[in-house]
Order: sequence, then structure tokens, then C-alpha cells
Amino acid sequence: MSATPIAKRVRGFLPVVVDVETAGFDCQRNALLEIAAVVIAGESGELQPVQTLHYHIQPFAGSILDPQALAFNGIDPEHPLRGAISEAEALRDLFRQLRTQVRSQGCRRAVLVGHNANFDLSFIHAAAARENLKNSPFHPFSTLDTVTLAALALGETVLAKAVMRAGLEWDGKQAHSALYDAERTAALFCWIWNRFDRSTLSPFHPLAGATTPSRQE
Repeated sequence: MSATPIAKRVRGFLPVVVDVETAGFDCQRNALLEIAAVVIAGESGELQPVQTLHYHIQPFAGSILDPQALAFNGIDPEHPLRGAISEAEALRDLFRQLRTQVRSQGCRRAVLVGHNANFDLSFIHAAAARENLKNSPFHPFSTLDTVTLAALALGETVLAKAVMRAGLEWDGKQAHSALYDAERTAALFCWIWNRFDRSTLSPFHPLAGATTPSRQE
């Protein structure tokens, strides 16, 4: 199977798998605590991770920290070893590195890939607005959602179940860390995408559109 540059494969978009950990479900009021991003590209004909970025983030001033959310993700925002930085510092570095990847891959902009992707995108948009950052590399509303892809390809919508059904590794003890979940989501995304591209259903497969001669009765 011949390689298709990522810029041509995804309409000029560079897939970036993102996972965020937060202090609640409200992107305007609850703090963004952790973000991980995995850049997806591929020159060999198959998509694969090419860069991973990870940030621990300090709660923004006046944010609400829901105890139930913190119990779920196991994050202690005040832990001295977190190495947390401000939203502004984290997003500036994330955006800068992603813009570099977008240019190097010949793409127009990044598209967020996520498991329930609109949740992750909403927290990035809200944080960028709070910090008055207007140069986000992400498409403002388009996403690629692995919930939909996993439902189609594997009959599962839960990340852990989809990953395991695909025969990939899953460690429940590491789950709900932005870095681990982003890496597992990236593995799932690439597995589904590459499996599709190896089939003749894909318009990028060399044999796509080939017809099988009908049998003479």
C-alpha cells in the first residue's frame, strides 16, 4: 500500500489526539488541570503517533474544583510535585508546537481527535478565551471522535472496552491520566484508521474501485 501524505489524507488537517482532565464538566467554571496531545501523521502508508505533549495546569483564579471530579481523576491540584504551570503558559507552548507540526506536515490546521471530542475542545476554547489567545491551531468546531469510530468498527463506545476489543493494551490503574488516555486513544484511532485503509473500502487503497468480473451463468 502506497503512502498518502497526511495533508492529502485528511483534507489538509493534521489529526491531534487530545485528552484533558478537569475539575468538573463546566468549561467556563471548572478548572482545566491536565492536557495531553498526541500528533498523528505517517509517511509509511499508516498513521502513527509522531509527537506527544503533556502539561499539568494550575487552576485558574476563581475556578470551581468539584470534589467528585477530583476523586474520579485522582488529581490533587495543590500537590507540590505536580509541576503545574499556568493555562497561558501551557496553551502557548501547545499551540506553538502544534503550529510547527502543521507546517512541517504541509497541513492547513490541526483537527482535534478525542473520545467525546467536543468536551476536550470546549475546555481548550474556554481556556484560550480566558487567556486571550487567538492563535489556536485547532479547527474551531470540526473534530474526529473515536466514540463514533469505535462504535462503527468495534461495537463499543467506552474507551477501555474499545481498546481491549481491538486487542490493544489497557491498564485500568493508569486510566484517567490525560497522558495515558491520550496515548491509548491515539492507539485506538490509528488501529481503526489503518485497518480501514488496508481494506478496499478505503478510496485511498490501491485497489479501491476495482470491480470483480461477474460470473457467467
